[in-house]
Amino acid sequence: MTANGPVHGTWEPHPAARWEDGYLSGNGRHGALVFGDPAGDRVVVTHHTLVRPNGSEHARPPQLADQLADLQDRLLAGDLTAAESFTDGRELQWVQPFHPAFQVRLTGGAPEGERRDYRRSVDFTSGVVEAACEGWRSRVFVSRSDDVIVQYVTGSHSHSHSLALDIDLDHRLPGAPDELGVGRSVVRIPEGALLTLRVGYPDSDRAYTGVTLVVPTGGATTLTPPGVRIEGAEGVLLLTRVDRHVGELGTEDHARALRDLLSDADDKQPQGERTYRDLLARHISLHRTAYDRVTLDLTADDTERALPGTELLARTKSPALLERLFAAGRYHLLSASGLFPPRLTGLWTGDWDTAWSGAFTNDANVNLQTASAAAGALPEVTEALASLIHSQVDNWRENARTVFGARGVMAPAHTDGESGLTYHFSREYPLHLWTAGADWLLKPLVDHDDTEGVHDPRTAALLAEVALFYEDFLTRTDADGHLVVVPSYSPENRPANASWGAVNAAMDLSAARHALRTAADHHPGDPERAARWRALADRLPPHRVNADGALAEWARPGLDDTYDHRHLSHLYGVWPLDEINPYDTPDLAAAAYRALQLRGAENDSAHGHLHHALIAARLRDGERVTQALGEVLDGDFFHASLMSAHYPRRDVYNADAAHTLPAVLIEALVQSTPDRLVLLPALPAACPTGQLRGVRTRFGAEVDLDWAPGQLRAVVRPTRTHRIDLRTSSGARTLDLVAGEDRVLSFETFETFETR
Repeated sequence: MTANGPVHGTWEPHPAARWEDGYLSGNGRHGALVFGDPAGDRVVVTHHTLVRPNGSEHARPPQLADQLADLQDRLLAGDLTAAESFTDGRELQWVQPFHPAFQVRLTGGAPEGERRDYRRSVDFTSGVVEAACEGWRSRVFVSRSDDVIVQYVTGSHSHSHSLALDIDLDHRLPGAPDELGVGRSVVRIPEGALLTLRVGYPDSDRAYTGVTLVVPTGGATTLTPPGVRIEGAEGVLLLTRVDRHVGELGTEDHARALRDLLSDADDKQPQGERTYRDLLARHISLHRTAYDRVTLDLTADDTERALPGTELLARTKSPALLERLFAAGRYHLLSASGLFPPRLTGLWTGDWDTAWSGAFTNDANVNLQTASAAAGALPEVTEALASLIHSQVDNWRENARTVFGARGVMAPAHTDGESGLTYHFSREYPLHLWTAGADWLLKPLVDHDDTEGVHDPRTAALLAEVALFYEDFLTRTDADGHLVVVPSYSPENRPANASWGAVNAAMDLSAARHALRTAADHHPGDPERAARWRALADRLPPHRVNADGALAEWARPGLDDTYDHRHLSHLYGVWPLDEINPYDTPDLAAAAYRALQLRGAENDSAHGHLHHALIAARLRDGERVTQALGEVLDGDFFHASLMSAHYPRRDVYNADAAHTLPAVLIEALVQSTPDRLVLLPALPAACPTGQLRGVRTRFGAEVDLDWAPGQLRAVVRPTRTHRIDLRTSSGARTLDLVAGEDRVLSFETFETFETR
């Protein structure tokens, strides 16, 4: 490790000019997007529940169960377009779009001519976004312990640098509908003032209300409806919350709750300063504990580590850039996860017109963004995903019953967080045919159970419902007696010679096998039912290898592959599953690798490149991991905030790259299954030397890794006694682990040299 070590934060020498470049803070419920402008600062407030009614809040799944048998007959008879008529004729309907609440505007501060020594920064270890220049300082964080946005602005004790601020709440952000019903008010209270903003959606009884408590230190407070003016103050503390609701909302309880957060002043600290420090201390105890569990040090150059984020982003081959993006990815992922996991935009947006509704998109995006939760020791992310899933189970049951006439559950491809019903589909995107979603969403929960060594009863119960769905759905067989998945859909691709809805998509086969066998493993106390599920899994057909030697995207003979596509759904068995791997299924792994080689990037979406990298890491191809990372790093995908974009040249704000990159690096360095540990399977070229600390494994151990050219050292700290298969570039061996006994491994001689 170099003298200074990795930088757990980033900084810029100027304020953000675009909301996309604003620094981010969040607690998985509230979010804050901070510009850091001393002359006129803005903090955009967001909340995971803020979705705009667009009619879809009343949508139901299509009632198609009585048409299913006919569709299956036609598809099995070779009708390649039969699924196009499996619809109730509706137009494509997007889920309710995610949007920002408002911006807290602070007009005044430091005049432009006095902005000497300006710097804005975000500290990943604390979640504090800070901007400062001579005579002015702003600090913002979103409390994980008290669920409040905390903003503290200070001047100096000299008269010339006391604060003069006009403060108000303004919903008028880009794309805000003109028809919103808006009410704003300000009232004086003993501590200062209380600002309230209520926004009602057009033609809806739904609304949201923001409340900001303004607490100045010294000076004069003047109400300037709908805002407030502070003059001559040493500092101003602002505490903000948002509540989405139906009908009217009384704000008295919310105001009281904010006032209850205030600490008493003392002789040494005014009320605002003491409250800020008390709130920050409670928040850090949760946030920093989670963030610090895993760290990556690539022994980068300290001069590069010290660069502003935008300058470092230009050094695309720098280990310092990977260090910072790894740290930023963990920070943003943790900050976006709480009530829900990250949306397409994480927890943040500064525009009411969010691309693809800012939805939770379950056929790749949520899945990629949460990929590092188990190995990266972020159970907070797993619990956020579980929170979303368990809040929608009744909707999943309705999907299965209404579309397929089946018991059990079926997950939607898109959700706004309110509804888990399937209604977003069209001819080109027949997402209502996709049956693999529940398995993919539950996979991180299963991985978490593996790391902990305990089966969560909620996960076990839901796995049983997924298996129940397959019991009712998998009723057709082919000429060889194999079960057939019909209809079947491979997100978001189609065969070259058929329509989108087809038969035996590779992803559907892998998901069904995995779901049935995992459900059986989670129900050892019901051997009869577990045996029935395993027998059903065993009757599914094997994967098919096509004429190009590649694992086919559709196992059904006669369905030709379409290679140039952003999704890699057919390689679901490689990642995130362990079904296809170089150790147990080398022939299938070779076919999967050929499929990966043939896959195009289509529209250069970030999620496509990093999905490619995750699969390449499982197939032990460090060069391909390096290439895929390079497409993203060289493609100008990252804003100054180190949040990412969906397309090159920072086109369309999107969290996929930011949140997925840590998972790629972990997978390239350490992989695990319940019975296997793989070290340095796909080392990227930019990481010849480094240290990875705190990675969790699915056999219940924590791993620390040190590597350099020709050297590899690992410390394995098991919490369970278990025998595993250990793999490195040196070969394979069996390793017996004993709970509580650390194993220190050196791979120069491939011998264990210490147990402690």
